[in-house]
Amino acid sequence: MKKLLVAVSIFIIFFSCKEKKQPTKETAIVTNTIPDSTKSIPFYWEGANIYFLLTDRFYNGNGQNDTNFDRTSPTGPLRGFMGGDLQGIAQKIREGYFTKLGVNAIWFTPIVEQIHGDTDESTGNTSGYHGYWAKDWTAIDPNFGTREDLESLVKTAHAKGIRILMDVVLNHTGPVTDSDPVWPADWVRTGPLCDFTTYKNTTSCTLVENLPDILTESDEPVKLPDPLLAKWKEEGRLSTELDELQLFFERTGYPRAPRFYIIKWLTDYINDFGIDGFRVDTVKHVNENAWTELYKEASYAFETWKKKNPDEILDDKPFFMVGEVYNYGISGGRTYDFGDRKVDYFNHGFKSLINFELKKDGKKNYETIFAKYSTLLHTELKDQSVLNYLTSHDDLEPYDKQRKEPFKTANILLLTPGASQIYYGDETARSLTIEGTDGDATLRSFMNWEELDSLKNIQEIHAHWQKVGKFRHDHPAIGAGKHKRLGKKPYVFSRTFIDGDFKDKVVVGLDLPKGKKSLWVKGFFGDGTKLFDTYSQTEIMVKNGKAILDNNNDIALLELAK
Repeated sequence: MKKLLVAVSIFIIFFSCKEKKQPTKETAIVTNTIPDSTKSIPFYWEGANIYFLLTDRFYNGNGQNDTNFDRTSPTGPLRGFMGGDLQGIAQKIREGYFTKLGVNAIWFTPIVEQIHGDTDESTGNTSGYHGYWAKDWTAIDPNFGTREDLESLVKTAHAKGIRILMDVVLNHTGPVTDSDPVWPADWVRTGPLCDFTTYKNTTSCTLVENLPDILTESDEPVKLPDPLLAKWKEEGRLSTELDELQLFFERTGYPRAPRFYIIKWLTDYINDFGIDGFRVDTVKHVNENAWTELYKEASYAFETWKKKNPDEILDDKPFFMVGEVYNYGISGGRTYDFGDRKVDYFNHGFKSLINFELKKDGKKNYETIFAKYSTLLHTELKDQSVLNYLTSHDDLEPYDKQRKEPFKTANILLLTPGASQIYYGDETARSLTIEGTDGDATLRSFMNWEELDSLKNIQEIHAHWQKVGKFRHDHPAIGAGKHKRLGKKPYVFSRTFIDGDFKDKVVVGLDLPKGKKSLWVKGFFGDGTKLFDTYSQTEIMVKNGKAILDNNNDIALLELAK
């Protein structure tokens, strides 16, 4: 297992973008060395602690880019741009916010240029603040930032040992508005609406009204839309874009069909910036061979970037793709059932799928959840993974919508086998019920930084998430290891992970009594073994098969003492 590469020194480097993109702005980038705590901890996507945020709703790092393309029309509550951007994410990385939370990967919503207008989906006018309404895949939306901002963010994250996941959309363009014409008929379909009862009426249809669906199943060559060509010409990059497309199609031999243009445009971000993985949107609405092709080109771009940037490689992990197959659950194993057809997306480039099942499993007791997930991940899903979540940007039935159980939410999410997805504000009990909002907007308020700064109860919740998250980060056994119950009452379990020479073993106690407590570790840690409870910062020694603690915590996170 390769260890993480550590930067030898700190440089200030001025970066210039390629001719094909937006004009270069001089940007100073400081690369920090990877923190000592991460040097000897190998990274595994199977047990990653991923932080998911809406780019526009997390932190405003540059107030000068808040309004572009005359996006000044009134929108419904929480349905317009609010100022969050790439600079804001990078600032929080530099401040150590993610490191203290134990995060080792960040997934942010799409940042490609969005439609310039807005549209009413019966919830009030909505803009493309969320990033899923692409107008030009080759450009970064100025509301989110610039190419220099993305470059700086990736370098800043990598310097902290944090991977970057870009959210990508291949299924559809943005809606049609007065400012945003429909793409040509040989590129998109505008009907019929999907009814999700068969494979065909899930993949060859439009998700909702006025969301043109890319003809991803087509192999017929198409010309670039005139409005896109005119846009590139006005921006001074027409010839460069056309030359690069020519080289791409010559190298690959693909027909100039719609999906291959978009695949080229998406994988450019890997080639140019070293993006570590894709979170892929609306997976089940696209024919699965397209995902195989996306992964092939993404892997090629990733390896190309590594060859160009040998000093910036974190490890030897291949490019990573996790898919949103809406309503896929871990109990489905390797396949998703369309009713008339089952598809194994793990055979089409995906290492992991988002698991929609944990929010329901979360109502069960810890042991039932943990044992189920450990068993499935080491049998049916061996060598694959799932990305667990309890809240998200479009799930109107999250685990704890009223935020009444923020401590238990942390325990379930961060200690369940598999990868974990912290949705921004989970760790600060950000409200999911915003008065006056309609639909999923209520899930997308701005990050509650003010509450974190001023409210003691929020700070206590945050501290708990930090402790459990950091323990998860430091011990791949939590997410990627095998689970075993050691004690029923109090509840104590172990996790064990072995990968070549790397071995990791931990013990966790939950629902523990206040005061003096005895954790049964016999058969796992021998008598005389020195352990350290990272939650209470207490060192103890195993005696008579037990680890004894005396505090008011109801949780213990035990590792071998250093």
